[in-house]
Amino acid sequence: MYLIVGLGNPDSKYAGNRHNVGFQIVDALANAFGANAFGAAPWRSKFSGACAEIFVETKTGRTKVLLLKPATYYNESGRSVRAALDFHKIEIDKVCVIHDELALEPGKFRTKFGGGSAGNNGIKSISAHLGPNFWRVRIGIGHPGSKDKVTPYVLHDFPKNDQAWVRDLSEAIVGALPLFLDSEMDAFQTKVTHLAPAPNPKGNK
Repeated sequence: MYLIVGLGNPDSKYAGNRHNVGFQIVDALANAFGANAFGAAPWRSKFSGACAEIFVETKTGRTKVLLLKPATYYNESGRSVRAALDFHKIEIDKVCVIHDELALEPGKFRTKFGGGSAGNNGIKSISAHLGPNFWRVRIGIGHPGSKDKVTPYVLHDFPKNDQAWVRDLSEAIVGALPLFLDSEMDAFQTKVTHLAPAPNPKGNK
């Protein structure tokens, strides 16, 4: 069993924010796999968050995945993740956290296992509760240019010209998810970037 966590803030006013791209992608996974999942549960309140179970067909068989959107707010996500992990007795190396990444250009996609938080408070919180050895799916949102602009930038909705790549990237992650669940991480990275290449930076200005 895998645990896939999307980072974001729970109130509806944050739904379209850059900081909520993790929630948006986890929602796409729930929509794509939930309709065909045998015994899949709807979103429900649990583990101080919203969770849903999906089943994904891979080359090695049907794999159960718990999707989680912490409701503890972004910077305290670790409490929710730890609760889900302990209840289901999921191994830490089968945890994947999807989050926005200031250090990557908008639409850039990278997978990473372990390491530091790079200043991301959600990752910092999860690492404090789990240790660092979990998977991260990093979604580039770009940097506003100065540190004092970061908070309003991440808490602002994606502009219209970014919404297309968010949609395309979400669909690409849906399509490549079986590779991730079969531990074909290089193939997962390659397929996603092939299906949804990052837009030309000039087009995001």
